[in-house]
Amino acid sequence: MLVVIDYNVGNVKSVCNAFRYIGCDVKLSCEPGDIEDAAGLVLPGVAAFGYAVNALGTAAEIIKKVARTGKPLLGICVGFQMLFDKSSEYGRHNGLGLVSGSVVPIPTEQTVPHMGWNQVKLPKDMDLFAGLGSEKHFYFAHSFYADVADNKAKVAFTDYGFDLPASVQKANIYGTQFHPEKSSKAGLKVLRNFAQICEGTNP
Repeated sequence: MLVVIDYNVGNVKSVCNAFRYIGCDVKLSCEPGDIEDAAGLVLPGVAAFGYAVNALGTAAEIIKKVARTGKPLLGICVGFQMLFDKSSEYGRHNGLGLVSGSVVPIPTEQTVPHMGWNQVKLPKDMDLFAGLGSEKHFYFAHSFYADVADNKAKVAFTDYGFDLPASVQKANIYGTQFHPEKSSKAGLKVLRNFAQICEGTNP
């Protein structure tokens, strides 16, 4: 069973619905026992970074502990950003520190927020993108982005006037700045790939 972390921030129900649509057994919960027993964890989020971190509360330590045992974790949008060390959105805030890097503003010369469909170049060695080819369009909605500084992380980029990190993979830690649950067939394939990773089968 997959557990989508329930912390009253954003798009948790739509993420659950997307997983159920592709036939996954999924539970919306923030209970420590459910987090520890899950086959994999999904951390969604639509909010400012600081608000999301504060709303996560004590669950943050449980998520970090479980992720460090090797259990697959997928962060989506702000959930993706919270995988990193810190953010400068409306002040300085600490993230989960599972991937080295900082969350910083999209440069002002670009349209902010970045909202809509963008093409992502998909590295062959990133498990979330198995079977999707070399590039696909995904749906984005954000004003800050993750400046990845982790040399152990694989990164997929989209061109937004600069190479904007759209997804990361570091061992069992996965993240997408885009919303797979809002990204049509390609997004559902990303979620299906994550579910297969959690099941221990190759996507």
